[in-house]
Amino acid sequence: MKAGIVGLPNVGKSTLFNCLSNAKAQSANFPFCTIEPNIGVVNVPDPRLVKLEELVNPEKVIPATVEIVDIAGLVKGASKGEGLGNQFLANIRETDAILHVLRCFDNDNVVHVDGSVDPIRDKETIDIELQLKDLESTEKKLDKVGRAARTGNKEAQAEEAILLKIKEGLESGNSVRSLEFSNEDYEDYVEPLQLITDKPVMYVCNVDESAAVSGNDYVEQVRAAVANEDAEVLVLAVGTEADINELDDYEERQMFLEDIGLEEPGSAKLIRSAYQLLKQQTYFTAGPKEVRAWTVNIGASGPEAAGVIHTDFEKGFIRAEVIAYDDYINYGSEAKVKEAGKMRVEGKNYVVQDGDIMHFLFNV
Repeated sequence: MKAGIVGLPNVGKSTLFNCLSNAKAQSANFPFCTIEPNIGVVNVPDPRLVKLEELVNPEKVIPATVEIVDIAGLVKGASKGEGLGNQFLANIRETDAILHVLRCFDNDNVVHVDGSVDPIRDKETIDIELQLKDLESTEKKLDKVGRAARTGNKEAQAEEAILLKIKEGLESGNSVRSLEFSNEDYEDYVEPLQLITDKPVMYVCNVDESAAVSGNDYVEQVRAAVANEDAEVLVLAVGTEADINELDDYEERQMFLEDIGLEEPGSAKLIRSAYQLLKQQTYFTAGPKEVRAWTVNIGASGPEAAGVIHTDFEKGFIRAEVIAYDDYINYGSEAKVKEAGKMRVEGKNYVVQDGDIMHFLFNV
């Protein structure tokens, strides 16, 4: 699963990517610095993993990860190929969620592609280009489906009605994610289109150090503008956190974070939020060899969770021994959990809960 960092040129995307992944993507004060997308595999910060390590004392600990993609900056006209538009749109189509970076700070030394700071205008520029590209895709599909609908094909007529609703929404300036569909219509007709504006989005307000904790007027404008969207707004002093990340000493980094009023890096919160945006959750395996966080989709069954470890585990799934995270922490070990009768045996229909500690029995 991939989350793509998008935004206008020069709003701090590559600096954020470096901050998240320490991959040191090229970052400079001019547009189109990023051309090929950079991909970083980022550990998901999880304090539960630290607690389990303390109790189990394993040989190694392996956290969950999420892929973050730094995509070239988009400009007005991208849907028609302006700037690196076609490449940008192809790259973003391959991601599963969008981290939309908005510049929310004043600094005369950092060039803005449109000459002034206005996060709402910037957001609308990106939205319009993505909506225009989706409109193009929808119209192509509508042309094909419309021909079948005119022959009296009921299935085609049902699909045509949904496509017309999408077209009307896009023409009115609404992203697909903000439109309402029944679960059946969404699964049958909307989801297969893989439209860009249907992807879940988080708005990352890039602020200066003074606004790292409480935000500023620009951030409030963004919050008001996205109030009717199903989207999170995250405030992050990207440049400041990037500077702090350059420090080698952990205690020194923590001291600088505390100085600006943060208990933990904003980037850690962003990674966790991106993980949730991708509709992912974590279960754990815990033993003397390793404590490990495994990533599954929210709503995954026991066999599906087992399949993340190995496909044979899913094929031959018999049952899962499950301990709730809180029970493991309260009793302090697997043996004591068993003694207290808190270990559950679950079958194929079990829906995995975030934080479950699991052991699978299977037969191949």
